[in-house]
Formats: sequence, structure tokens, C-alpha cells
Amino acid sequence: MRPIISDAEFVERAQRTQTLLREADIDILLTYGNETEPQFVRYYSDYWPSFESAGVMMAQTGDPVLLIGPESMTYARDRSRIKQIHRLSAFRESSNPEYPGHMLERFPDVFDILLNGDRPKRVAIAGMNLVPHVLYAELLEALSSYGNVEIVRGDDLVMSLRMIKSPAEIACLRRAGEITAQTVEYVYANIRPGMTELQVRGLANGKMYELGAENESYPAWILAGEGGNQAISRARQKTIRERDFVHLQIGARYEGYASTIGRPVFFGEPDPDLYRAVEAGWEGYQAIYEQLRPGNNAGNVARAYAQTMKRNGHYEWLLYGPCHATGLMEGEPPWIEDGSDYILQENVTFCICLFMGNNSTGFGFRLEDSIRIGADGPDSLTNFRRDILRM
Repeated sequence: MRPIISDAEFVERAQRTQTLLREADIDILLTYGNETEPQFVRYYSDYWPSFESAGVMMAQTGDPVLLIGPESMTYARDRSRIKQIHRLSAFRESSNPEYPGHMLERFPDVFDILLNGDRPKRVAIAGMNLVPHVLYAELLEALSSYGNVEIVRGDDLVMSLRMIKSPAEIACLRRAGEITAQTVEYVYANIRPGMTELQVRGLANGKMYELGAENESYPAWILAGEGGNQAISRARQKTIRERDFVHLQIGARYEGYASTIGRPVFFGEPDPDLYRAVEAGWEGYQAIYEQLRPGNNAGNVARAYAQTMKRNGHYEWLLYGPCHATGLMEGEPPWIEDGSDYILQENVTFCICLFMGNNSTGFGFRLEDSIRIGADGPDSLTNFRRDILRM
């Protein structure tokens, strides 16, 4: 049976959030999402905006509402687990059409519905880093009629609920990981010199959709030769050569949940220095993996990683790390990095995200997998081979 998040779980998420709103004395929570980062909206509604953006708004009691742009009502009704949906011009697409003749609602209309005429005193926004100026200005104008209303960041409040994954979420993450692992295996079996990086991305995309993915976790990149030291990138029209060193970075999304695998591949006889760098990376990966257990301090993970990479002589290759949480986005808080000081908990899901780059040569790669903190230690959700790949 295909794993999904039930309607009841979406209702429970809103109710748990409302408990936190009452405890924090926050009258209204607005979550914001767009096509690239739908996480805060999808968590409550299962709705993923396209072209336009979207929001979910809720008060301390009552049902949440979904806020969409003018063109998306039929789409939203088809997908949203929230049944009360409102069209606001603030969520329209960036080309900024006027929609003459359409009766669109505004923020005060939604406040009246949620608060029954009461005055909000504190409003929280989750997805604060994403909110565009135009929408924020409309929100400020609407709140000005109520007097002095405090606006606070709501990201941490929402993430405190999202961090520990439910059994259904773990099942979706595991299915996403299975799709990604099978996709990377397919790419490894079919990649050939003479292909462009974009053609290899096409192999990956075709396979992951065939296996049931709803989308990529991120635009996959395949970097051949120099340029592999790009920690974030996109596939190019560059052709893979006979003796290239290729950085594969591929992830599938399933029911909203993201997974990822990063692996380097040697074509032909490996360069000895690069081969040793990959060996060093796997030594660092193992040091991270062994520390991912409940009750351990996140700082211990970062220290074990740094100590290993200093010992094997490749610390200067590192950019960040060694882990970040994962879920509705491939990269979520919290990070594990130098200075982290919190306790790892069961059913928090992380990516081991070990990026190594040599800027003097232009070569680099990432070793990455999706991992659950299990009761007895790390539980790989991607479960792909952990050795040096050679063609």
C-alpha cells in the first residue's frame, strides 16, 4: 500500500500548532510558501503552489484557512486538505496581473473570519525569510487598523513540530529514499562518456518519475571534471570524457518528502590524489554515521567529523557540515555544525552532507544520504552502497 499522510494527521498538526499559539500568546499564525519552498504551507494543507504563492493562516482555535492567488482555486480545491480556501491578490504571480472584474479578498476579511471581530495583538509568520515585500506591505497595512500589533518570527514554532517525524512521515521519507537509490543505481548502470551532464540528469528524472516520484527534491546536478567543487550547482551542457571524475547529486520527492544521494564516480584510472580524497571522505562519513544515535550531543558529531578529517589530512577540503535535517525540504533546520549544542532525538531525520572541494584544482564531490535517528542508532533511508564507484 502506498504510504501517504492521512487527513487526520493534517488536522492534528493544526491542533498541536494551536496549542503552541495559546502558550506563546500569539493570536494569528501565517505560514508562507512558494513553488520552490512550499514546506510551511504544505505541512498544514498538502497544497504546493505553482506560479503563484500561498499561505495557511490559523488562530488559536477553529479551522485553518488556505490563502491562494487568483488563478489557483480549481487546483487548490483538488489538492488541499484544508477545505476553507480564500483568493487574495497578495499571493498572485510575479508578473502582477490586475484581474479586472474579479472580487478578491484581503487580509482584513480573513482576520474577521478567524478572530470573529476580535483585535489581534501578536501575529507570527513562518517562512519569514521567503515573504516578498509586496505581501508583507499588504499585511502591515491590514494590521495597522488594529493599532500596535507585534509581528514575530514563527519558523521555530512550526519547526519544533516538524523536527520529529511521525510514522507516516518516516514511511514517506523511506519511500522517497528507495526511489532515489534505485534511480542512482540506474544512472550508474547507464551513464557513459559522451553524454552531457544534462542528458544524465534526464536519465535520473525519467527513472524517478517511472518509480513514482512526484518531483525532484532539487534540480539534480551532474558535474564532470573541473567544476565538481561547486557545492550547489546545476547540470550543464558539458560532455563527460573518458577519464572524467563525475559528481552525481540526485534526489527524489515523494508525497512532499525529499531524499538525496551524493556520490562521485571515477571513469578510467583514478587520479591518486582524488582517489585518496574520496577515501578520506568515506572515513569522515563513517565517523559521522557512528555518532548519529539518540541521546548524543550534536556537537559530538561535528567534533568527530572534524577530528577525522584533520587526521587524514583533508580538513581544508571542507566547506561546512556535517549534517542538516531533512523532510519536506531536502535541507531543513537544525544543522549539525561547529558550535552545535543540542541532544539528538529518535525519529529526527538528517542528511549526512559531506561536501569536499579543492578550489586550486576545481575538483570536488559530495557524499550524502538521508538518515533517520533510530532507537539503536542510524537508520539509512536511502540505503545505497557506500564504496568508491568506478566505471
